[in-house]
Amino acid sequence: MKLIDVPTKKTLRGMIIFVIVLVICFILPDIIHFFDKEETFQLTQLDIQQKEKINRLTNYKTRSFSYNKKQRQYNRPPSKFNPNDYTIQEWMNLGLSEKQAAVVLKFTRYRLKSNEDLKKIFVIPDQLYVLIKDSTVYDLNKSQSESYSSFNNNDSDYQKKPKTKVDLNSASIEDLMNVKGIGPFFAKQIIKKRDELGGFYSYEQLLEVWKVDEEKLANWSPFLEVNTTKINKINVNEATIEELEKHPYISWNLANSIVKFKEQNGNYTKIEQLKKSALMTTDLFEKLKPYLSL
Repeated sequence: MKLIDVPTKKTLRGMIIFVIVLVICFILPDIIHFFDKEETFQLTQLDIQQKEKINRLTNYKTRSFSYNKKQRQYNRPPSKFNPNDYTIQEWMNLGLSEKQAAVVLKFTRYRLKSNEDLKKIFVIPDQLYVLIKDSTVYDLNKSQSESYSSFNNNDSDYQKKPKTKVDLNSASIEDLMNVKGIGPFFAKQIIKKRDELGGFYSYEQLLEVWKVDEEKLANWSPFLEVNTTKINKINVNEATIEELEKHPYISWNLANSIVKFKEQNGNYTKIEQLKKSALMTTDLFEKLKPYLSL
């Protein structure tokens, strides 16, 4: 018959001590938390107050950002008007910012002759143009030379004005340098950007040129034109991923998506089919469309 070992007093004592240690380990944090409760509460209150201050500041910034990003409300002109005679305040009454209105006046100093000229002013959004285009009148009886009468003919900058407009898509560095305000630096930068894009389809693209701002563009635009027939187009049915991604507006992922779609579904029959790519946003498509062909 096998005998059962009976724990000795020493063993029992060790087991009891072990159990006590375990119990202490489990309940000690609660005991410490209980006695430290008041201090912890005070620290928590301070943290809450600081957090509330941060939240108020963040909410204020968020509201301010949302307000600035909020779409402007544009207004119809109260009556027929000549855009050449409008003041900054009157343009602001239509919904433009003070800075935008100032840019418009830089264009009107050359006397706009039609809505076509008005539409070329890049700071006038399409929404506002639609509201004002039927209310505009122009001094059509004035000759082009009279239209530039706001300039002093003895001014050296005025004399620098080219007799004909310079085409952005075919101009040489020397041609661009004949435009008031465009020196060798900007002439080289413009041609560099033109080569990267494959040509310009809008004056506004000059804002993508390094150090060109709205004020400079407003000064240059009356002496420039854009011949969109000279844009180099990319055939999306023939181009490889490597050829597509060379364009500044096309990332490698988008190029890959365009090529994969063609491989899976056959050649594109409409440029609009590019919108089916999850990476193609509406804005990006509109920027790319002039550079694409089938």
